[in-house]
Amino acid sequence: MDIIEIVQAITQNPFFLKYGLIGLFLNGLLSSVIPIPTELTTSALLAGGESKFWVFIILATSSIIGGFLAYYLGRTGNKLFRYFHKKPTLQNERQSHALLTKHGWIVIFFCSWIPILGDVIPIVAGAKKYDFNRFAIAMSAGKAVKVLAIVYISSFLATTFLH
Repeated sequence: MDIIEIVQAITQNPFFLKYGLIGLFLNGLLSSVIPIPTELTTSALLAGGESKFWVFIILATSSIIGGFLAYYLGRTGNKLFRYFHKKPTLQNERQSHALLTKHGWIVIFFCSWIPILGDVIPIVAGAKKYDFNRFAIAMSAGKAVKVLAIVYISSFLATTFLH
């Protein structure tokens, strides 16, 4: 099986297309709390003919809401972590705290691009009671740029390998 067949098998799996944009919304929302990649769902929807505009809007909106949820989880303390199983390790928490203290909004802007550690930074920002307005602007802008890249790259891959 070559790479094209593997990509086709993954992206044409009915599981990803079954719930459409609603599934993408839930995937984007939960990916900030549970490490679930949104790239496969995005690629599958685009390969299935879904509008790039709507995929971008739905994924950006749900990812931003998920970022606010992570901030809220950090702000309210560890009592909610047991429900979402997203308590940061002590090492990740220390690294995130140090990055946030040193670089502030820049780290928040780029955190969605960093696997695992990037998921912890919004939680630490909430726990540290980082200025919400700065957090909201930096996180929203960062997630929008990431989603734009995901949609563009997924669209390119879907048209290149599947058509």
